[in-house]
Amino acid sequence: MAARTSPTERQKRLGAEIRRIRTSADVSAESAARMLGLDRGKISNVESGARPISSDRLRVLAHNCACTDDSYVEALVEMARPSGRGWWERYKGQLPQGLLDIAELEEYAAGMRAAYSLHVPGLLQTSEHAMALFRVVIPQLPEREIALRLTHRLERQEVLERSSPPPYTAIVHEAALRMQFGGRKVAQAQLGHLLEKSERPNITLRVIPFEAGAFPGAGQTVLYAEGPVPQLDTAQIDNSHGPLFIHSEEQLAKYRAHLDWMENIALPPNESRDFIHTIASHL
Repeated sequence: MAARTSPTERQKRLGAEIRRIRTSADVSAESAARMLGLDRGKISNVESGARPISSDRLRVLAHNCACTDDSYVEALVEMARPSGRGWWERYKGQLPQGLLDIAELEEYAAGMRAAYSLHVPGLLQTSEHAMALFRVVIPQLPEREIALRLTHRLERQEVLERSSPPPYTAIVHEAALRMQFGGRKVAQAQLGHLLEKSERPNITLRVIPFEAGAFPGAGQTVLYAEGPVPQLDTAQIDNSHGPLFIHSEEQLAKYRAHLDWMENIALPPNESRDFIHTIASHL
């Protein structure tokens, strides 16, 4: 199997989990290489995500490292199987890799929870709202990239529309609902779009009103993507240099608590829809 020049975040995650299995059993890279019939350099490449690993070798490694969680091992085997080109790969070399990694994360998520303080969730944005955001990126984006980003975002949204969509909970602060990105008419259309999407059975929309007060990580955008097993959950955080992907258990626990806190102070779904409708009617 040939080495990859630029592994995706999902491939890096698989490599990190393989390394975790090996180091948790106190097995050296040299010993792992011998049991799998590989040289030392190839093991390093597997653990960095730069080289694929066969299902058989992955199972052999797990068995010899006393990893007895069959569900976890089979989830890793599924990650290791060649899956063909995802739709997001059409944008490779044209958009930042981080945007493609977000799309791949969403595609394979068993469920998603997201929290937004100043923006409407990307999966629930209208074209006009998204366009208004892309036009204020620094440094300014060329028109061709703006068009590509818009098309990519609209394709990302299809994950919530497919025949068996993942459950998606979006917690949105009142501040985000009152932002008039693109002007009053665009803002009104965006709120109407939120109300429409919130009627879908797989989408839960919760609003945090100003009067709810403080909450952890105020201002931070968080996407928590559930994996096929809890060990493969991922938290994705936005920052000015691109998306950050987090999967240490300590950090995942932090963001689960973060989202739990926000859900506890948010309005129930029906009251959230009424709240959005009131804001829209006063724009």
